[in-house]
Amino acid sequence: MMQDTSQATLHLRTERRGTESPIEATIAALVIAGWTGRDPVAMEAHIVELEKLGVARPKSTPIFYRGAASLLTNAPAIDVVGDHSSGEVEPVIVSLPDGLWLGIGSDHTDRKIETIGITVSKQMCAKPVGADVWPFDEVSDHWDQLLIRSFATKHGERRLYQEGPLVKMRHPKDLMALYRGAQATLPAGTAMFCGTLAVHGEIAPAERYDLEIEDPVLHRKITHHYAVNVLPIEG
Repeated sequence: MMQDTSQATLHLRTERRGTESPIEATIAALVIAGWTGRDPVAMEAHIVELEKLGVARPKSTPIFYRGAASLLTNAPAIDVVGDHSSGEVEPVIVSLPDGLWLGIGSDHTDRKIETIGITVSKQMCAKPVGADVWPFDEVSDHWDQLLIRSFATKHGERRLYQEGPLVKMRHPKDLMALYRGAQATLPAGTAMFCGTLAVHGEIAPAERYDLEIEDPVLHRKITHHYAVNVLPIEG
């Protein structure tokens, strides 16, 4: 496996059973898992929809895109070129020297470039991630009951953009095994975005995204939000 030459320093808050500790986490590898749904029929229908929009069919499902770790950010705002990018909420597994942690992020993607090449489009935008993370071993057994949702704000109007249980998506242990091999885990310093759910309505740009992952079993929630600053295209 090739080694990444970029890295990001994330300021995280680890929470273990109510006890929080701030840490600086150095991330040297970014993996974005795509097409992680458990229902192959629904995935095929979505693939066909995207093909009609000019987005190439993935060569496998799931598929693991690599991105520069330097794209990861805790910043409250990101800059994008043009008004054709959008965010999507995703659970994020972060591997640190003391084990695996679950957080939340947005695979913000340039949708215009996506029709040219998905791998390239993944590299075009920063990847916002929230500061709070939970020990993965505290949620692994009830992963299917976790909920994710996002809200998109455009022209001052906030609307529910995505929502659903993670039972619709592959378990991270499954993804890690497919990516690294049976019984393997992510190397320390790796962040893996684990996929997302369909949006309500159409995929669309917005001025702000609010992200949530909710644990109804342990009665807690991780949230993050970020604004999108659009830079002009001058040629």
